[in-house]
Amino acid sequence: QVQLVESGGGLVQAGGSLRLSCAASKNIFSAKSTGWYRQAPGKQRQLVGFITRDGYTAYADSAKGRFTISRHNANNTLPLQMNGLQPEDTAVYYCRFQDGGTYWGQGTQVTVSS
Repeated sequence: QVQLVESGGGLVQAGGSLRLSCAASKNIFSAKSTGWYRQAPGKQRQLVGFITRDGYTAYADSAKGRFTISRHNANNTLPLQMNGLQPEDTAVYYCRFQDGGTYWGQGTQVTVSS
C-alpha cells in the first residue's frame, strides 16, 4: 500500500501560479511512474502529466509549456509547478503512484478566478 497526500491548492487569479506537492509513503524514484491528474466539475478525470522511473516526462496538450512535474528526493515529494493559470484549469488535482499497483491521493482543489 502506498499513501499519497496532495497539498498546495487554493484560490488564485488568472495569470497567477501555484505549486502543488504530493508526499508519498514510498520512494517516488522507485515508481514505474508518478503523475498528476485533474477533474473539473462535470468532467472526467484527465491526465495533466507524468514522469517515469528513468525521468521521462510527458504532458497533456493543455499543460505543455505551463506546467512542470519534478521529483524531490530530500522529502520524497512530487511537485507540480503551474504557471499562467486560467479559469479552465479549475479542478481537483490528484496525485498517482504506479508500481505493481496503482494508488491515488485524495486530491487538492485549485480554483482560478477570472
